[in-house]
Amino acid sequence: MIGVILDLGPWSWIILGVVLIGLELAAPGVFLLWLGLAAVLTGLADAALDLSWQGSALLFALLAVGAVLLGRVLTRQRDEEAAAPAALNRRAHALIGREFTLETAIEGGSGRVRVDDSSWRVVGPDAPAGTRVRVVRADGAILVVERA
Repeated sequence: MIGVILDLGPWSWIILGVVLIGLELAAPGVFLLWLGLAAVLTGLADAALDLSWQGSALLFALLAVGAVLLGRVLTRQRDEEAAAPAALNRRAHALIGREFTLETAIEGGSGRVRVDDSSWRVVGPDAPAGTRVRVVRADGAILVVERA
């Protein structure tokens, strides 16, 4: 079996690359893609330069490391954007900066506002019901407000 693969020469690298890229499509992880690209490039270089099997293996190792590093650089920006704090499951933080009308007066530093279909507890300076307030901070499920 190994003899058949070695007899294919550069095609063995190209086939390996296509298989790795196909496996990436079947089980995405953005890692096999770069190894597949390195294998295809090794096959093309082997066809052009007629490399020995040792030279091909060394070239593949170098191209694999380079391709994985290149892939990391290319995907790092996307990963950093995805890591930015999202408002999903942090609904109170999504309300910071918005203005609402007090549903109940803030007395003793505590009151309530209506946000869409829910009522939120607010803390801030005393104010009568109907006063416009702005959310300045969120402490868990409690909104810290100031007069708007």
